Amino acid sequence: MSDGEQVTSAPALSTYQDECTFSYAQIPEGVRNKQYLGLDSKASSEDTVQAIRHYYDLDELVTILAEQDEETKERRYKKVTLQFPDELLGDSACIVQELQRELGLIVESSTRTENSELCSGQCSCGSDNNTCHVKKDESEGQKIWILADTSYSACCVDEVAAEHVKSDLVIHFGDACLNTIESLPVVYVFGRPIFDVEAIRERFVSEYPEKEAKILLMADATNTRYLKGLYERLLLDYPNIAYADLVLDPKADARIIGYNPQTVVKPINLMLNRNLVGIDFECDEEEEQEAREQAIDSKLCEYSLFHITQPHAPRLLQLITKFETVKVYNHVEDEMFEGPFPNLRVRYRALHMARAAGTVGLLVNTLSLANTKNLLNLMAKKIKKAGKKLYTFVVGKPNIAKLANFEAIDVWCVLGCDHQGIILDQDREYYKPIVTPFELSLVLGDEFSWTGKWVTDYQRVISLFENGQDEEPDQQEAMTSETYEDIEEPTFNPVTGQFAESRPLRRLQYLQISGATENDSSSTAVVKKLSSEVAIKGSVSTSAVTLQNRSWTGLGSDFNEDLEEGSIAEQGRGGIARGYDYDKDIHAI
Repeated sequence: MSDGEQVTSAPALSTYQDECTFSYAQIPEGVRNKQYLGLDSKASSEDTVQAIRHYYDLDELVTILAEQDEETKERRYKKVTLQFPDELLGDSACIVQELQRELGLIVESSTRTENSELCSGQCSCGSDNNTCHVKKDESEGQKIWILADTSYSACCVDEVAAEHVKSDLVIHFGDACLNTIESLPVVYVFGRPIFDVEAIRERFVSEYPEKEAKILLMADATNTRYLKGLYERLLLDYPNIAYADLVLDPKADARIIGYNPQTVVKPINLMLNRNLVGIDFECDEEEEQEAREQAIDSKLCEYSLFHITQPHAPRLLQLITKFETVKVYNHVEDEMFEGPFPNLRVRYRALHMARAAGTVGLLVNTLSLANTKNLLNLMAKKIKKAGKKLYTFVVGKPNIAKLANFEAIDVWCVLGCDHQGIILDQDREYYKPIVTPFELSLVLGDEFSWTGKWVTDYQRVISLFENGQDEEPDQQEAMTSETYEDIEEPTFNPVTGQFAESRPLRRLQYLQISGATENDSSSTAVVKKLSSEVAIKGSVSTSAVTLQNRSWTGLGSDFNEDLEEGSIAEQGRGGIARGYDYDKDIHAI
């Protein structure tokens, strides 16, 4: 800008915005055309309905929903919720319509019926005549709800959303992790995906020419029903082959539509939420847990994994730490994937960041797993005992923007499903590192060592935390000042090389704070009140330290009494975030 030019208006501080600026979620071509149903683009609506009935085994599902209570002779499940993942949500309306038709349920509508109440001005609709459309509560009837957006991972049963309507039964559609659910009966509907056994067998033979190789067949929950047939055909040529079958906790009230897993299962063969059929671990179940786990891990390392369908990143990382080699086969597109896989070196970096962290955020990404509450309590005790600050967050579907709001957190520890609920952050897009409960248990001890294992089984993680509770609970309180030099050694972050305050909740007697504190009651800024105080009630205030390190500390912190005149109020821009008036005017030109 030249000296002669004069600014007549304030510059635009935002980029041009219209519908093209935003990237909207697109439905994949195969999902939109329902190719998974085996239909072409010219299929009629009747053909689509029949394909949906066959794909989801709706006849068997109707039989379950029509079950009656032995005493009351009424239907056992009066409030039913159907949980769909995003890719199957397009079938939900047709499924509900078919279920209502088969079960003889009344479809709610806004038209007046004989069951409509006369509100006489007392109804919430405000009507004062006989036109009220609010129907009476038919408590003896059966009602169906669609859960279109899960609170947490789509593979987990959404107990939170089901509790909103006090559901008696949850019907889960699509792939599932099959983790134990304690509060509700569950019915899993995996569907009948396209699975060409002969084509997959030929591709398997071309990938593994060595007939004596030890190979394990595995797939997602929707395709596992076909693995037994594939296993029996390959067993003739591959004597050391095995496969992973589905397994349901016998204590849980759960069943699978269209498939019955093996009921006779050896407990030692249960791992990775699967029953490993065809593997002899050659160890006694009465042995100590640590020795038994070592024997199992060493046995699995002898096997190569042939996984049909692409697992999610947390599940894939779990698998590559268990088996010698991993091959992922997309049978729909006939594509073989052999890497790159999630890198454990990224996890090792996150471990060192967590060890030097002073404030830990426990990120609860599930409320459905059986041991979530117990593990959360054990982790909280362990973190406090290590002298670190602790915050607990319950966040549904966490992302970068949500976690970026909490600047004071040094490291996140996510409690989620091992299939989809764990955030790996392989591209380091998040502002703070994210670890798992197992990784956090390693760095909270006095000594830090890692063998490369990656454990996501909460029961095993709980045992690790419980083994570390042998010391007296008040051991830290019994420490004396003579041990200060040994306890409060300087801690440096090995990643950044900077000094790290890894134990902010140490006792005040260990703090070496010098200098008189100033108490300026006239100041209105919190940062000025805590400008020389970093300890409150015997422990370091991480909030005060964080506030001191910020360049802007809130309204009033930059107030200058020398300024006599304030700024002139001007008309701001109007509109909504996706299209302000200023952008609309520019777009019109």
